[in-house]
Formats: sequence, structure tokens, C-alpha cells
Amino acid sequence: MTPPREDTGAPLPPVAPAVSAAAVESLTTRLRGRLDQAVASLATTPVELAEDGTYGIRCGADAWVTLAPGPSGTITSADQARCTCLLSPRCLHRAAALAASPVADTIPSREPGPSPDSDPPADPDPSPEGSQPAGPVPSAGPDLDPSPEGFQSAGPVPSAAAVSSADPGPDPSPEEAPPAKPVPPAGHAPSAEGAASAEGAASAGPVSSAGPALPTEAAPSVAAAPSAGPALPTGPAARAVRTVSTAGPVPPAVPGRPSAAQVRAAGGLWTAASAVLAAGAVAAGAVPQAELLRAAHTARLAGLHRAEGAALAVVRHLRATRDPQGAHRAHRADELVAALRELLLVTHRLKAADPDPELIGGVPHNHRPDGALRLYGVCREPVVGPGGAGGVVTHLVDDTGRWYTLRDVGPGGPARARRAGTAHVAVRSFLSDHERLSRGGLVVTGAVVAPDGRLLAERGVRATFAAGRPWADAVAATAAPDRPGSGHAPPLTGCDVRIVAAESEEVLVRVLTGDAPGPTVRLAPAHRHPALAHTANLRRLGACPGLEVRVLGRVDPGRVTTLRPLAVGPVPGAATTLRLPQEWRDRADLGYDLLADAHFPAGAHCPPPPRPRTAAADARPVDSPLRRIRDLVELAVTGGRRAAAEPARDGDRAGHVAALRRGGFATGADLFAALGAVAARRPRDAFGRPARDDQDQYAAQWLATAVYLTGTEAALARGLWHP
Repeated sequence: MTPPREDTGAPLPPVAPAVSAAAVESLTTRLRGRLDQAVASLATTPVELAEDGTYGIRCGADAWVTLAPGPSGTITSADQARCTCLLSPRCLHRAAALAASPVADTIPSREPGPSPDSDPPADPDPSPEGSQPAGPVPSAGPDLDPSPEGFQSAGPVPSAAAVSSADPGPDPSPEEAPPAKPVPPAGHAPSAEGAASAEGAASAGPVSSAGPALPTEAAPSVAAAPSAGPALPTGPAARAVRTVSTAGPVPPAVPGRPSAAQVRAAGGLWTAASAVLAAGAVAAGAVPQAELLRAAHTARLAGLHRAEGAALAVVRHLRATRDPQGAHRAHRADELVAALRELLLVTHRLKAADPDPELIGGVPHNHRPDGALRLYGVCREPVVGPGGAGGVVTHLVDDTGRWYTLRDVGPGGPARARRAGTAHVAVRSFLSDHERLSRGGLVVTGAVVAPDGRLLAERGVRATFAAGRPWADAVAATAAPDRPGSGHAPPLTGCDVRIVAAESEEVLVRVLTGDAPGPTVRLAPAHRHPALAHTANLRRLGACPGLEVRVLGRVDPGRVTTLRPLAVGPVPGAATTLRLPQEWRDRADLGYDLLADAHFPAGAHCPPPPRPRTAAADARPVDSPLRRIRDLVELAVTGGRRAAAEPARDGDRAGHVAALRRGGFATGADLFAALGAVAARRPRDAFGRPARDDQDQYAAQWLATAVYLTGTEAALARGLWHP
């Protein structure tokens, strides 16, 4: 028998949420206090992978933890994790190993396969990723898509009757169960008119990105704080807290409304998510994560698929944020904010018995498009994920402007991400490499597409290499963003710009909008790791003022005036533009291709930019005052409630509120003040003890602020990048 091999970088198998939560719940209070330290120590502990697919971890002189995943490669039952110590199975070693393992995806039930005369049916027992073979295959961990729009649970939405069939009841009277106000799901940006009305006039009242979450009243005002402590603002900002945090009595189940079990499950998820928000990412260790996983499992049993997916996304982003190896990754706070906002918004509306069927969601299913897919390569994007994962994502687009991705992610970190740019890619019998594919095309018959737009290599898929098309046509073919989980990847943002100046590692550019001068924006590195070429290429571009280039990338979620480019190319018809080699097909992937002197126009004066020199003040893009709100929202998520209370105690709060009002964001100013005041308020009784727990009120105020911020930033981004 082959001895087990020792591999410190081998990832542990994914674990079902219920198994991990049960292991942490079985620990004593003393062992729970040591759990985070035990999980951190496993990051440097060698993992032995045996020939039979089991994982072995040495946790001490007399403790050996064995993880034996099932045929799908996932730990789905408690007896698949064993320890040799005397306290097993209620031991610290076993719980730490399960808590350090990635969270398994929900395994959907198979949809009906194609007819026998078309494509062969898919594998009967696919892995959570859909493209992994059966057996103990190591998982790369959580979702590694670098896009800020994380994957949301989506799929077939059950009918209104099916939702409430478990607990029928009589129709309540209007006094008993007033209808909840419809609010679009998180992540849906409001219309431009709605965003403008939020700031246009005081009489219009505050408007958030999720619809009428705030009551429509006169312009709010901030009351002076008494000497006893910080006071809450009056007006709609204060009433928003009471509106969001009060769910009221649960009405009887009626057709179109969540059942009583679903309302209770949503309430448990809200409580667990509120505890995570109050603690912050720095303090939300294995125990709060286990409580959230337990609540997610309960939501799954109740049929709340969207809420369950949002909870699992929060846990994954918490672990990625706390991962010390991912310090070079951008947007970690933005991703966690988006995931937590989605979870709190969905659970708040569910526990209020909102009848919107989209709140229930559905288990995500892979789908097979009708006919063959004719895809064109656009660019390659390096991926550096948590847990030492690395790889590449090749972006493709079809004739209708829909985007797809082909991923190759595994253990190896930035070094693997660099090598994967030219590595081979296999789609069943088709074999090519990512560089050739990103500059060519692909014809896929019998394609299987994941809900987030990933092309999967399931049985029956046949691919053939095809010619590409000019990059200018591929960049221009950008359709409107789809709802997450619609089966298409989120589109990238492309525009023509003129280089203005370099500013540290960023580049100031002016958007070309025809005859009229366009706005000035920033280009920032998508990845700052030295193993990737983003920073070096941007410095090279910043050294050539006046150069016109076409850029393709993603808008920074935290700064709408910042674009993180993934690829650049020449502007058709421009005199001063890039001169790329013919084999590059008019595009340069900034993470892999290094720009040299030969790629710039002859005679162009491109000296290295002097370090002390910066652009003129009038040439710099003006960041929106909303940045102050985003900083507070992110600080509350990463540092917890105590960190969010600091702006309410220092003297800068009045300055931030005044700046927001001068910028026209009156509602944002009141929400900013309200969030700091609620975070700083700690009610106490006559003996100085905490009088009551207002954790729900704090979570509700943070949710109102985050929803408003998302919608307003989305409206500003549409006006800037898609006029």
C-alpha cells in the first residue's frame, strides 16, 4: 500500500454546514474559547492524503483527526470525521478540523436530462461544482469569483400556493396582517429617477436602493445630543430604525405568504446575522460562524433557499476576510458588506411575512442552452482566492452580448495564478490553453452552464475551437447586467480613455465621449501582488500622457470613479494609441502580458513618471461624498459595533454630515448620523448594567444605511460609465 503523502498546501474537503455547526455546538464553553486558536494552528499543520481519499491531520501527540469524504468529495455526516483522542467526538481537534474546512455548496436535485436522441444525460451524482469527477477530489474552497457581485441562490421559484402549503390558514383581515411594502431584492439598483428623487428635494423624503424601506416624510434633522450620551436623529432616519426593526406578530399562513416555520427560520437567521454584524469580522470566529451555519441549515429545511445561500456566502466571506494569506486581495470588505446586506434584507422581509415569492428563491440548477453556443474570447483574469487558491478565469461573450466564464482555480496561490494564464484547459475532449482561447473563439454543443455563467465540462458537452473576432467588437457587445443566478456572468465595463498622469500606483485618465470632454477617472490595479503584472503595466501606461487606449475592467464598488482594468487595447482610428503584436489580437491582458517600448507609438515621449509629481488638482477625479458612508458601513462590518461608534464620539462627525449635505445627500447624512448614534448608544439601568439588548435595532439601522448606499452608488455609476 502506498504510504500517505504529506502536503501542507492540500485543501481540506468541503463540509456540510449542519455537520460543522453540530461539531462546534457539542463543545463545552471552555473549549469554544480555544476554538479560534486551534483553527488558526491548522493553517500550518501538514495534511496527509491517503490512497483511499481520506485526509489525516496530526493535532497532537495522541490526537489524529481523519476526514473521510463520501463519493461526492464532501463531508455530509458526522461519522465521516473522527478523532483518536478520549474526548471524541466532542473534542476540540475534530471541531477545529471541520471549522477549518471550506463550506460545502448546496447540492441541487438533478433537473430532467435531455432526450436520448440528443445529448447523453449528465452524471447522476455530480459534485457541487458540477464538473468534478466523483471521488475525494480536493476543493478549492469557497466561491473564488473576484467580481464584487457574489453568487446568489436563484432558480425555479415555487408557486405561491406551494410556499404556504405546509401551513394553510384563513386569510387575515387588513388589521391583522397589513401587507408588507414590496422591496426589490438586494443588489437590484433603483431607477435613475428614484435615486435622483432621494436627493433632489427635501419634500420627496428619503429613498433607498431597495424601494420604500424608509418612510416618506419631510427632510430629517439631527437633534442635539444631550449630556447623557449620543442622541438619535429625529425624522425619517430615526423612524427608519423602528420601521425596519419591528416585524410585528407573525400572521397565519395564507396563500402567497411565508409559512410560520419559514418566518421562524428567517428570524433565527436574522438573529445570527445580527450577532455577526455586532461582533465584526475581526471577532466573528468559528463559534459565531457555526451559529450562522446552524441557522442556514434550518432555513434550508424550511425551504428558504435564497436565505440559505446568502448565509453561506457570509460565512465564506468572513473566512476570506480573516485569512492572513489574502491581504493582497482587493474588495474583501466590499464583498462581505454585499453578502451581509443581502442576508439581512432577505431575512428581515421574510420574518415580516413579505409575500414576495422571490424571497423564497430556489436551489440553483445548471441549465443547457438551446442550440450551440458561439463564444468569442475577450480576456484572461488572474484569480487569487482565500486559502492559498489561485488560477485564471477566461471571459467569453456570445453574439447577443451575454457573458460566460471558463475557470481553472486550485491550490497554489499567486504563483499558480501566474502559471495558469498559459496552462492547458480541457472541456471534455477539447484541449487548448487559456491564452489561445481568450484571443480566439469556441463553439460548444450540449453546453452546461452554471447559474453564475460558468461553463461546465459535464458529459455530453462537445467543444471546438473557432476563430475569434476583433476585440473592439467584443468589448462593445455588452448587454445589460442580468440578475445574479440567471445563467450569465456579470458583464465587464469598457470605455476609451486618454492618459492624463500617473498618481502613485494608479493612473488618472479622461473618458473619451466624443466632442465634449469626458469625466476624469482613475485606473487602479486589479491585483497588487508582485507575481502579477497589473501594477507594472499601469505604471508603464501612466508614463505616457496623451496616449489613448481602450480599457475593459470592473468598476470599484467602493469608488465609482475608479476602474480596475483587466485588459487594454488600441482605440480604432486614433493616432496616438497602442501598437500591439498581431498575435495578441489587439488586446493585452494586464495580469499576464507585459507592455514594452515596442507596444507604444513611435516617437511617443513616455519617460518614467517622477515620483513626487502628481496631477493638477483640477485633473483629479472628485470622489463622491458617499465615500464617508461607505467607510462607516465597512468599518461596522470589519470592526464591529464598537468601531462604528467611534465616528459618533469624535469631532469629525459633524464635518462628515455637513459634507454629505453640501453634496446633496441629505438622506445619506441622516443615515450616517443615525448609524453612529445607534452604535454608540448602550442603555443601562440604575446600577450601570446593560438594560436591554438593542442588537436588532443596530442591525436594522446598518441595513437601512447599506441599502441606501448601494442604490445611490449604482445610480451614480450608471450615470458615469453608462451615460
